[in-house]
Amino acid sequence: MKADYYETLGVARSADEKELKSAFRKLAMQFHPDKNPGDADAEHRFKEIGEAYETLKDPQKRAAYDRFGHAAFENGGMNGGGGGFGGAGGFADIFEDIFGEMMGGGRQRRSGGRERGADLRYNMEITLEEAYTGKTAQIRVPTSITCDECSGSGAKIGTSPVTCTTCSGSGRVRAAQGFFSIERTCPTCHGRGQIIKDPCSKCSGQGRITEERALSVNIPAGIEDGTRIRLTGEGEAGLRGGPSGDLYIFLSLKPHEFFQRDGADLYCKVPISMTTAALGGQFEVATLDGTQTRVKIPDGTQNAKQFRLKGKGMPVLRQPAMGDLYIQIAIETPQNLNKRQRELLEEFERMSSQDNSPQSSGFFARMKDFFEGLSE
Repeated sequence: MKADYYETLGVARSADEKELKSAFRKLAMQFHPDKNPGDADAEHRFKEIGEAYETLKDPQKRAAYDRFGHAAFENGGMNGGGGGFGGAGGFADIFEDIFGEMMGGGRQRRSGGRERGADLRYNMEITLEEAYTGKTAQIRVPTSITCDECSGSGAKIGTSPVTCTTCSGSGRVRAAQGFFSIERTCPTCHGRGQIIKDPCSKCSGQGRITEERALSVNIPAGIEDGTRIRLTGEGEAGLRGGPSGDLYIFLSLKPHEFFQRDGADLYCKVPISMTTAALGGQFEVATLDGTQTRVKIPDGTQNAKQFRLKGKGMPVLRQPAMGDLYIQIAIETPQNLNKRQRELLEEFERMSSQDNSPQSSGFFARMKDFFEGLSE
């Protein structure tokens, strides 16, 4: 008597397509004949798993099975149901869909062993000034380039790769495995479909050599920290004439002594004396465009007050717009007072009224009312 298909896969009858696929993948790997050579029980279990999945993954077959059980596929019903599993394409096709490369990687065509080169990463640190103006940077990158002696073929001059006789150039071979056949990567050419009998002496048959290259990188004005610049085809050369990978430049900005950046805007904290904050005054700040801008401080300026200098920030990347520069005031409390300075400040304190420090006076007045309300 056949086992219930749901029990075979270890799933509930309400299992969706994703759950069915996951269960099948796990069990197929566990009982695969390659992992259990000579084990007839594992081979039988493997066949049951494939039959169960082949039925339940098909909505029509699953509906028939849910209603009639195994009887739905007897006497030719539903084209034999699970009986079709042993057909020419049956289980191998299912297994290929699930495991990809294990069963042929989608039956991809061979390309004479040409493989795309790897992508490369290069970390570059620039200053805020360089990000402001933009620059053309010269870098040196150690990478693999196409061998100039064999032009990337990997074969000795005067020779060329030959078709692999084991797989007839397909890069895959089929091996009988009990009730079906499994397609694997050709062990002779390792999936390339060609063999190099006389390898190039310079690149040892790889079709590429390692060399340091000088490259020019254009960094546009307004570039931001963490930006990635892609240089197509400047990565590692491909194997045996395959296409080159790409080079990715990852940019980071060095911390600046005066400015902090937020997008296109810049922030600069400027310390001023207590008397300048109280009486008013002015000062000049340097900006990244190479000029100086005068900032006027009105009397009574409070700590952390910000002044906006429009258009004095960073360029907006690939746009004509400019960000702004924000000057944040940091009022410095006097230190190391001499006797006369202390006397003057004490006299000022005695002469001060609530109007001189409205925030302080208002805060403590509200705090007093708060505590009195708690004590009632």
